[in-house]
Amino acid sequence: MQLPLTGVGATEEHARLLVDSYRRWTGKELLEQKPGKSLKEQLFQASTVILSHGTEADPILNYGNLKGLGLWEMDWEAFTSTPSRLTAEPMARQEWDRFFEAVTANGYVEHYTGIRISSTGLRFYIIDTTVWNLIDESGSILGQAAAFSEHRFL
Repeated sequence: MQLPLTGVGATEEHARLLVDSYRRWTGKELLEQKPGKSLKEQLFQASTVILSHGTEADPILNYGNLKGLGLWEMDWEAFTSTPSRLTAEPMARQEWDRFFEAVTANGYVEHYTGIRISSTGLRFYIIDTTVWNLIDESGSILGQAAAFSEHRFL
């Protein structure tokens, strides 16, 4: 299921899905919400990189905040039409598949570190990453998301 998006950034509904699913799995808040701004604006402008993909057979990225778009060197349109597996180096894709199978089975994984690659070939470690399933109120999995604050270029 592809979530509806309008313009740059997620809908308020997708923003709520990211935040609520994160809280459900980890028992923590994804970000400290501030009054006066919509949740989707706060996620898009967060200092933490936040991204997600859908449940297609070859999952397509369906959200990246400003930090994520910058790190992967893509605009919104390019980012949200990219299979998530292409954000990892080709030699790491089998590990990538096993990792996401573990997330699917367990709901979330914390403290993940791995190598990723930008659209221009820039390689970097994502450090201490949390990856979680996006689930609706009925428990259906709608995708997976990731958040991290630290990265290091190689």
